[in-house]
Amino acid sequence: QVQLVESGGGLVQAGGSLRLSCAASGLTFSSYAMGWFRQAPGKEREFVTAIGISGRSNYADSVKGRFTISRDNAKNTGYLQMNSLKPEDTALYYCAVRRVAQLKYDYWGQGTQVTVSS
Repeated sequence: QVQLVESGGGLVQAGGSLRLSCAASGLTFSSYAMGWFRQAPGKEREFVTAIGISGRSNYADSVKGRFTISRDNAKNTGYLQMNSLKPEDTALYYCAVRRVAQLKYDYWGQGTQVTVSS
């Protein structure tokens, strides 16, 4: 059974940092691309960043230069380092994985809340 578990969310002041983790089990993590998404209250879920099996990454314009995605295949874990946080980053953050040949994400975590106070 595939499972993705996010952790590391919390309450932080604007300008602060958080590091989210996504622990994967039940799959060969190194064979999957991984992404982070977020959903703020009253808004649709949006793409934040993704990393492929080669380590190549891409970011939404809103987080470029502030967020960094990484992965440790030996630990079956992905990370999202978030710096210079803004109140508009407040959202429920989800990690997801997809097979490389697919565009659709196959598995999702339950989410971890990030709240940035002004």
